[in-house]
Amino acid sequence: MPRLRTLLLVPLGLFASLLLAAACETAPPVQEMSDARQAIAVAREAAPANDAAKELESAESYLESAEKNLDQRQYSAARDDAIEAKARAIKALRLSESDNNQPYN
Repeated sequence: MPRLRTLLLVPLGLFASLLLAAACETAPPVQEMSDARQAIAVAREAAPANDAAKELESAESYLESAEKNLDQRQYSAARDDAIEAKARAIKALRLSESDNNQPYN
């Protein structure tokens, strides 16, 4: 009898694990999308120039890709792109701030 129980529990445990893993992928990356949008908005307000503007453009491109992936329910890819968009926006902001702190010649 214990062997039969084991034979039944192992597949059920595997099935439950698969369901849990699938559930993680079915949740839209709401927080990541919001964070990326906010970071881009702040970076835009900093009036970026040169390298900062390029980073901001890259951030916006990643956000656009994240939104497309979100529309297609590709939540993992959307999450990754949103995280990258936020990182690029933060880099743009930092570059913009360092440009603004440079002495004028």
